[in-house]
Amino acid sequence: MTNAMRTTVDRDGLAGRREWTAFVVLLLPLLLVSMDVSVLFFAIPSIDRDLAPSATQQLWIFDVYAFVLAGLLITMGSLGDRIGRRRLLLLGALAFGAASVAAAYAAGPGMLIAARALLGVGGATLMPSTMGLVRNMFRDERQRSRAVGIWSGAMAGGIALGSVLSGVMLQRFWRGSVFLINVPAMVLLLVLVPVLVPEFKDPDPGRFDLLSMPLSMGAVLPVVYGIKESAAHGLDLPNALTIAAGLLVGGLFVRRQRSRGDAMISRELFRDRGFAAGIGLNALAAFAMMGSAFFTTQYLQSVLGMGTMEAALWSMAPSLAVGVAAPTATVIAQRTDRTRVICAGFVIAAAGFAVLALTGTDSLWLLLCGCAVMSCGIVTVMALVSDLALSTAPPEKASSAASLLETGQEFGGATGMALLGAVATAVYTADMPGSAPEAARKTLPGAVAMGDASLISVGREAFVHSMQYASVAGAALLLAGAVLAVTLLRRAAAREGAALTSQRGSIPATATPVRAAALNRRGNSGVLPSSTPRCGALPADSGSARNAARARQPATRQN
Repeated sequence: MTNAMRTTVDRDGLAGRREWTAFVVLLLPLLLVSMDVSVLFFAIPSIDRDLAPSATQQLWIFDVYAFVLAGLLITMGSLGDRIGRRRLLLLGALAFGAASVAAAYAAGPGMLIAARALLGVGGATLMPSTMGLVRNMFRDERQRSRAVGIWSGAMAGGIALGSVLSGVMLQRFWRGSVFLINVPAMVLLLVLVPVLVPEFKDPDPGRFDLLSMPLSMGAVLPVVYGIKESAAHGLDLPNALTIAAGLLVGGLFVRRQRSRGDAMISRELFRDRGFAAGIGLNALAAFAMMGSAFFTTQYLQSVLGMGTMEAALWSMAPSLAVGVAAPTATVIAQRTDRTRVICAGFVIAAAGFAVLALTGTDSLWLLLCGCAVMSCGIVTVMALVSDLALSTAPPEKASSAASLLETGQEFGGATGMALLGAVATAVYTADMPGSAPEAARKTLPGAVAMGDASLISVGREAFVHSMQYASVAGAALLLAGAVLAVTLLRRAAAREGAALTSQRGSIPATATPVRAAALNRRGNSGVLPSSTPRCGALPADSGSARNAARARQPATRQN
């Protein structure tokens, strides 16, 4: 960090133009990582023509990126805290750029699968590193909340943008262009990050626990894989055993983290109850977001009969509202109680699901309205609970905190697709006549493929009915999330306040009158006199004010 930056931060704790410029640069990897989740939607026909992958290889081309990304998030978050978040970000950008070139020029399906896996490795380094850097660059609570709000909106928009951008690119260029668009952004990142972004790392990280790395992957990958396969093909014995195996390894991983001083996931992260609450609520929001995507995308294509490109363009419409919702929510939360705004976000999202429950077989605008309302509510929740979790985490553990948030989001999204998809599938199957072909009874695309107009009409009615049931289930779950948010966050704030009240009451007998008066005033002023060590303020909610004060201390090593 330059001397000028140190002076600015030390003087008023506010980030200046340099930090905001660096933040814009850090949005680049976020957009690209989220876009790569959906960038292959239009590229598969070209890949089929050029590389001729088998059905199994095609699935792995799609899924290996997300699986590797999810499996390595915890490891890379811990590694970033140890070796430096900026250093890991640069290594990740180099890997992501190289993997993009390899994917663009892949000579066979196996090479493309390997390149997509390497993209997942790069993505796993970029996401927690960038969010961890945001946590450290923005020490002022209001500025950090605003940055995280913009961050959440950009991430949600990137997923929608990926499919549309790939369609536009493939209309003019060859299939490799959807991967090569990553390369200029990674080059820009490699050039600008060393100039604009300071280095942050844990000054006393301890040894890196090598055994925890395979344990974390062995916990995350089987569970995510089993849940996603269950969403696509139903919960059978192999999928159930896969999930069970992951949960077993997860138990071993948690036990190891509790028993070791150099654990990959520090126990210090969970000292504030607001951190665990933030992870859980964020996962619940991702559950609703991805669960709704299971049937809304099918509605556009199979019920309304849109082509893939047209459906992708219409699906971007709700993203325009999402881009405004997250920053607006953070501003509102700064002026009122954050818990109430989080609760309102869940209620708004539930209202969006309720609108989706009213759709018929020709309700494009109703669908778009419901998706926009739901997405605004969900992104509001994600932005605020992400900021809550990051603000309560120690600054030196910011990358680890970010990796846990994103891992929980992966679990929530996969589970949402599985459970809401299972509800929709069960209703659809029950509504279809028993005389219909098996393919038509399983999915609406199967009915459309039969070419029978009467069967397609019945299938569309059954699908809409199934979507209505799934929407009601999603709305009920989100209303339960609102209650859970109030319960967890108020309880966390109450415990934090009780702990600080107890601390204020325990004034040492040897304390001077000035020191004793300062300790007694802390709950009202939130700041001790300059002659005394700085302590946190009594939190307004979830310990955020206390941790904002703690964040102003030079807890992380900066270069």
